[in-house]
Amino acid sequence: MRLGAQAAPAVAPGGLEVLEVRPNFFLLAGAGGSIGVQVGEDGAVVVDAGSAASAAAVVDAIKRITPKPIRYVIDTGPDADHVGGNEVLAKAGEADIRSGRRNPMGAAILAAEGVLRHMSSTSGSAPAYPAGAWPTETFHYARKYMYWNGEAIEVLHQPAAHTDSDVFVFFRRSDVVVAGDVLDTRQFPVIDLERGGSIQGEIAALNRLVELAVPSVPIVAREAGTLVIPGHGRLCDQYDVIEYRDMVTIVRDRVRELIDAGRSLEQVKAANPAKGYTGRYGNSGGVWTTDRFVEAVYRSLVKEAKP
Repeated sequence: MRLGAQAAPAVAPGGLEVLEVRPNFFLLAGAGGSIGVQVGEDGAVVVDAGSAASAAAVVDAIKRITPKPIRYVIDTGPDADHVGGNEVLAKAGEADIRSGRRNPMGAAILAAEGVLRHMSSTSGSAPAYPAGAWPTETFHYARKYMYWNGEAIEVLHQPAAHTDSDVFVFFRRSDVVVAGDVLDTRQFPVIDLERGGSIQGEIAALNRLVELAVPSVPIVAREAGTLVIPGHGRLCDQYDVIEYRDMVTIVRDRVRELIDAGRSLEQVKAANPAKGYTGRYGNSGGVWTTDRFVEAVYRSLVKEAKP
């Protein structure tokens, strides 16, 4: 990140790190996915709820940030480390009586329509998540907007990127974008083909994120540009997003050239199209390996090429 040094994060009980990124905006790390918290007179707007195991610690950390109640939880996608704490955070919050929110027993949960579909889908005889964790408000169009704590908030759907249900949450006055798992600075992006993700949609989403963000010009104006909170990893600015987007695009282009040359999946993997980036983003073990990323790019391109 090319911005000026941020304040050192504080460690809250439960092992969470709390970083003040703007006077009214905080980043919580260590609860699964990154969590954004906007605070003000209207209450707290929380972007992503972290994992179920960390939910109580997240609620405690938010209470230490502000005495105001949680009003909204906004999900950036359907992954367990982003939505697992939904029910606990919603129950710890309060409905906004003025607007008659649809969750009278607690904070509203907002997400793209696909998140509700994924969370309520059945595995055997039971849904993937209890009903109390499901979004209470959903949308299927490109842009949902609201106004909280004196600030316009845009929730921007990014179809067919990491999944079919990703959103960016743009806090316009704070100039902060919470990007979810479209951006993961620890590794190559996860392209979840089974849940509607695609490499072309991933790159389109990263391009949209570049367009949203204003670059920092500290030498000229002594002001930081747009801050981007990834689904996992360090705080970013526009230049970091450009670098990540360019990396993903180059790997995509290399795989596409190999497909056009008639190479099989195994031959594409053997050609090492992620060469030059594996030291920074690659994993040889764990859930999301370099091989799995290359395979996802290959299968996505082949699928999109079919008539």
